[in-house]
Amino acid sequence: MKNVIKFALAGSVLTLAIGNAFAQAYPNKPIKLIVPFAPGGFTDVVARILGQKLSVSLGQQFVIENKAGAGSTIGSDFVAKAAPDGYTLVMISTTHVISPWIYKNMPYDPIKSFTAVSKLVDSPYVLLVNPKVPAKNVQEFVALAKAAPDTIHYASSGNGSSQHLMGGLFVSMTGAPLKHVPYRGSGGSATDLVAGVVESSFAGVPNALSQVPQGRLKALAVTTAKRIPQLPDVPTMQEAGVAGYEASVWLALLGPAGMPKEIVTKLNTEIAKVMNAPDTKKALYDAGVEPTPSSPEALSDYMVKEMNRWGKVVKDIGIKIE
Repeated sequence: MKNVIKFALAGSVLTLAIGNAFAQAYPNKPIKLIVPFAPGGFTDVVARILGQKLSVSLGQQFVIENKAGAGSTIGSDFVAKAAPDGYTLVMISTTHVISPWIYKNMPYDPIKSFTAVSKLVDSPYVLLVNPKVPAKNVQEFVALAKAAPDTIHYASSGNGSSQHLMGGLFVSMTGAPLKHVPYRGSGGSATDLVAGVVESSFAGVPNALSQVPQGRLKALAVTTAKRIPQLPDVPTMQEAGVAGYEASVWLALLGPAGMPKEIVTKLNTEIAKVMNAPDTKKALYDAGVEPTPSSPEALSDYMVKEMNRWGKVVKDIGIKIE
């Protein structure tokens, strides 16, 4: 019996030693960071900031690869089926926990098919309109839409995206008959919004900051309960007359299910380190987001809560794939 215990203890020590050695050697080759959205969008901007910082911090390049489509499920599915060795990761958004309520045949479980690494940032969205729209505020915009039903469109990065839901929630709460136009990414929707192909969109702060100061777009309201420092003159949706409207988008880093704990811990530690660095904070501030790193456990709990929250919104406002 004593020999059995000795062998068991020796095996445990050996396993721990191998795990630690594996973690110390990680990473020894480039890491692929999948962005399940088109280039130029909100998630893509943050991914490139974080990827650059982690490349320096960990000594290996983070290669950003965009795999857009189907409400972020194409890129996420790619990662869910990848080897759980820490070399294929995905930067998800709130859309990750919305898609299961909208798509009937999900190829993965949004919680169980992944390893939580860290929550990354939070950000409001901004209701943007093309300057040709003759509305100076939200109330005028709603009145304009009601006067000509289904002639004013709101663009999103795709069916089931955060932009889609925020627009749907706005339609539900105001009664404004806006027509949804899904794109394959927020970059395309932003381009068409500036060109006047579509009249409005609920867009990430980075898109607003790149267009509003130059007068190419008008910002009518932010979706959070408080104004944001990057756009201090833009009212909140509640200040603009839509009582009870509050929503934000978050980003997080995941890997395939079954990633070694040592690798997860190393990534989580490095993420917290780089995101607390002054230059990273400045870059994220300029991109319109607030760093909110977390432990893997806290992220797992948060994702479950957010999945339940947005599931209720989807049911309440009846959003379906068009």
